[in-house]
Amino acid sequence: MIVEGRNVITRAARWSAVHPWWAIALWVAFVVAALVVGGVTGTRQATTSDLAIGQSGRAAAIARSGGLQERAVENVLITPWGGGRLDPVQAQSAASDATRDLKALPGISSIDAPVPAPDGSALLVPVTLDGDPETSADRVQPLIDTVARTHASHTELRMELVGAGSIKAGLNEMLSKDLGKATVLSLPVTLLVMVFVFGAIVAASVPVVLGLSSVLAGLGLWGVASQLVPDPGPVTHVIVLMGMAIGVDYSLFYLKRQREERALGANNIDAIEIAAATSGHSVLVSGVVVMISMGALYLAGHIAFESMATGAVLVVAIAITSSLTVLPAMLSRFGRYLDAPRVPLVWRLTQKGGVKPRLWSTMLKPALRHPVIALVVSVGALLVLALPALGLKLKATGIDDLPRSIPAMQANERLTHSFPSQADTHTVAVKVPADRTAQLGTAVESLVERASQDDLFVHNPAPVVRTSPDGTVATIAIGTHFDSGSPQARASLARLRQDLAPQTLGTVAGAEFAVGGSDVAFDVDYRANVMHKMPWVLGVALVLTFLVMTAAFRSVVLALITVVLNVLSAAASFGLLALIFQHTWAEDLLHFESTGRVVAWLPLMLFVILLGLSMDYHVFVVSRIREAARGGLSVKEAVEQGITRTAGVVTSAAVVMVCVFALLASLNFIEMKQMGVGMACAVLLDATVIRIVVLPAVVTLLGWKTFWPSRLARQTTTRTPRMPAIVAAAAAASAARTTLP
Repeated sequence: MIVEGRNVITRAARWSAVHPWWAIALWVAFVVAALVVGGVTGTRQATTSDLAIGQSGRAAAIARSGGLQERAVENVLITPWGGGRLDPVQAQSAASDATRDLKALPGISSIDAPVPAPDGSALLVPVTLDGDPETSADRVQPLIDTVARTHASHTELRMELVGAGSIKAGLNEMLSKDLGKATVLSLPVTLLVMVFVFGAIVAASVPVVLGLSSVLAGLGLWGVASQLVPDPGPVTHVIVLMGMAIGVDYSLFYLKRQREERALGANNIDAIEIAAATSGHSVLVSGVVVMISMGALYLAGHIAFESMATGAVLVVAIAITSSLTVLPAMLSRFGRYLDAPRVPLVWRLTQKGGVKPRLWSTMLKPALRHPVIALVVSVGALLVLALPALGLKLKATGIDDLPRSIPAMQANERLTHSFPSQADTHTVAVKVPADRTAQLGTAVESLVERASQDDLFVHNPAPVVRTSPDGTVATIAIGTHFDSGSPQARASLARLRQDLAPQTLGTVAGAEFAVGGSDVAFDVDYRANVMHKMPWVLGVALVLTFLVMTAAFRSVVLALITVVLNVLSAAASFGLLALIFQHTWAEDLLHFESTGRVVAWLPLMLFVILLGLSMDYHVFVVSRIREAARGGLSVKEAVEQGITRTAGVVTSAAVVMVCVFALLASLNFIEMKQMGVGMACAVLLDATVIRIVVLPAVVTLLGWKTFWPSRLARQTTTRTPRMPAIVAAAAAASAARTTLP
């Protein structure tokens, strides 16, 4: 059958359906090639230098220019088991043995003399490693093992290794274990949901297999892309998260429509082509919106956002390609096996295709019969949920926010208790012209003296000054008594940046200086960048989404509705984040310790991800509403049919996403927990309140104006039904076949 009006989506689907083995073989070859190439290149990890930002980034660059970058220092911490004072003889013996054993290891630059705590509660042995401090986490395990063996001979004391490298290594191990568990659990959970959707094992497996293959290809290609945009850590998890959620959803929509058309009498090839013309179109529009919204993160001005955007765009593009090419081939070649083996009872429940869904019709009645009241109540409820977002407080993740289940973090708490100067340390970096080195020395002395008289800084030990061999670059490490999340720590940073450094170092002509080095400095700079860039990122994402929706549906009003509803659901989810994580009432329920703030990158990332993910079912629902309206129904009838006929598949898609995100919420790391809770809440609100109440109420109130300025906006209640050319031709062909003798 040749149908006029075919586009690239339907042509690709028909070619794949007619040549299934070629399409499947090409897809398998692509996935394998992506994995091989990614394995060859490996994944380039972002360094601290890559992640630097603002004045703290400039301070690090100045220090590096003089060869004064931070050294990789680990500490052997010796403390008594029960607290109190340390036995000096036992402690010195343990420290001597640890020093002897560690000196035998390669990669050790120096081991300093043991340092007793001012209150006698601990003994510290500083160990400096060779090489780049940014890779110390990859090289610290031999030190941890050596200290553990030494400890076996001194069990009367507690001996631990603590430092930036050991803390990062512990965090990486915990994240790898937790995220691996979440990923493994997401597969059976997704498969179980799909079984309840289709009632048959094979049909349920198809979306999961395609979603998994998209993830594998995305991870492979990310290895290549990371050579240009390094991975700060979460990118692979974003790829797994979005790849499974979107890959499964796209396949689900397509497969459901194909089965629906088969049930209405179309043959397998025609059903695939109709699914391509309808659900395939929705998949393409949704995918483009996701990629555009994620692409807006390139405006955020930080490598972390750029890398996450790159990973997400890659996996979404792959998921779109798999749904529009290899899925039609699988449906064509294995279509007759889709309904086997059937799951008793569940199969019968899924086969009520001709029965009007009573539950969804009942839930829609308030919005269709009383749209004004329904709209006011639902929007009012969402705005109430959004109110706490007005008090949203952001914070970049620092050492104080890491889970205390990490052994090195427990050791770090004991370290900062016994050595208060280790709480947080600001590093002032300065560079002067070659003829100003003498003035630099005087200015540094003045800065140290003024800091020693300020109660915001530690006086003992004194600030540590390092100078480059040519004398043009200097760093001054000034300790504070306060944790990085405290107001006093931020006040000490402001004192250095606004008063002490400009009034001393700033008097040297041609001096370039900056204050960084601490968690609080990075937090302040990171939050400032996010707050500055956020309006631009969100604005561009919304404008581009508006333009894509306008082009896809030829309706300015419908595109505007889409943007407003997304902003509404995102605002409500931000309010829930503030309500849950800035307070303590949910700590026991979700197993976390409140920091009083939300991770700084989360609102920006959450918004663009949700803008994309909500498009999955929003485009699908709106397409069915428009299709029903073009088919001859009134707007009210089209809304009811469009939502009720998509309710099962859309709800299933939302359940998959909520389940996957809920697994993230079960993790220990506060970043992943906040992301999981925020996304699960937002999807739940979007798939229920927005889709069942707000959207139908708005469309019912606007009537045909919803589709302005397309031709549908000029329709009357009495008109000639219009259907897509492919759908109409396939229906005519199927009817003709049934009348043949």
